[in-house]
Amino acid sequence: MNALLQFIADPSNGYLGHTIDYIKLCGIAIALAIVISVPLGVLVVRSPVASFIAINFSGLLRAIPILAVLVAFYPILGFGFLPALVALTILGIPPILLNTYTGIRGIDPATIDAARGMGMTTLQIVTRIQTPLVLPIISAGIRTSAVQIIATATLAAIIGAGGYGEYIYLGLREFDTTQLLAGALPVTLLAILVEFALNWTEYALTPAGLRVKSSIEGA
Repeated sequence: MNALLQFIADPSNGYLGHTIDYIKLCGIAIALAIVISVPLGVLVVRSPVASFIAINFSGLLRAIPILAVLVAFYPILGFGFLPALVALTILGIPPILLNTYTGIRGIDPATIDAARGMGMTTLQIVTRIQTPLVLPIISAGIRTSAVQIIATATLAAIIGAGGYGEYIYLGLREFDTTQLLAGALPVTLLAILVEFALNWTEYALTPAGLRVKSSIEGA
């Protein structure tokens, strides 16, 4: 442990810079995946053809190894941050897109009809009925996407994007346990923290009535 702390504290190892690079890469990739996936999921749900294409294409993206995506974009975007960002964003899109689509499709039409019968406007239905019901499901997709991105971003070091992956690869190549732990431990901790934070967010966004229903069904 002392060797690990000394390694982190040594300015020549650039640990702070690698940490910033990793968090920036993951954070931007997660944000882009959300910005792309949520509106797309809302748009395609109205068209059976668009839904079929989007959902199946999303499933195809999940089947493509991230290394293949990195290699595919290398001739176009070269080394560094940008190709890694594109690859990780692609990795993060499917869970959010699928959950957005599933959440909207899962709303009982009778609920919407009842809201209209009570005199609610379209805006009120969207903000008071649909959004509270869909947000927890979208949040679950974001949680899955974020953890996948954080756990996979170490591979970005292969194409010179920096981050903790460099320590992992150097540790494996040089049989250096200190460097290996310096890369692997923070990735693990970051993934766990994000998992717990987004799990709490998902719970907080779930309407109280649905929480009661879930607890009764699980009893």
